[in-house]
Amino acid sequence: MTMFHFFNCAILTFGPHAVYYSATPLSEYDTLGTSVKAALVYLGTALVKLVCLATFLQVSENDGFDPYQELLKALIGFIDVAGLYFALTQLTHRNISQNHKFQAVGLGWAFADSVLHRLAPLWVGARGLEFTWDYILQGLEANANLVLSISLAALGSLIWLRKNKPKTLIPIIYACAGIVATMPSITSYLRRGLGWHFPKVVGFELFTSLVMAFISWQLFSACQRPYV
Repeated sequence: MTMFHFFNCAILTFGPHAVYYSATPLSEYDTLGTSVKAALVYLGTALVKLVCLATFLQVSENDGFDPYQELLKALIGFIDVAGLYFALTQLTHRNISQNHKFQAVGLGWAFADSVLHRLAPLWVGARGLEFTWDYILQGLEANANLVLSISLAALGSLIWLRKNKPKTLIPIIYACAGIVATMPSITSYLRRGLGWHFPKVVGFELFTSLVMAFISWQLFSACQRPYV
């Protein structure tokens, strides 16, 4: 029963990444190499973030919300944006379109995040004798992160790769990218500042990811139209 629960949670956590790759044109254009490169960039970015967090953040004795510490975390979190910029603009990609490139990068980014932050807790905790919903919620959270990562990659491709775009949309693109990039700080405030429980936070993340995906899709479609 414990292994059955583990496999269910693992499929919920990592399965959507494989489904997205196989169900979209990414598999037809063989963009796996791009996703792997993006995952490696994420791991390097995570290492830099870890060093910065260990250097500049103080160890808090309580689990309360510290505005200064959270602001510092948010600023350090923008290292992810720098890593995503490198993955989208500096890595050598196969001859794939901008549309497939940002999806492949976002997919690899989200998969690496799930492996780094959820695989070990899942392996240790989901095989326990006592059933808990926490790991199912972590799987749902991984799905929200997948959608947010692809949305951020789409917005990043519009900012850095799409030169000819409507000027009226530029502030909206930057604002949406800022919201997605600061989602970890937003959820941290909901948990520690407002005292939200984990299921409520996950529900918020799922809802926000769908909203941001819809907005990103609309922005990307609008920028793809001929513009003079």
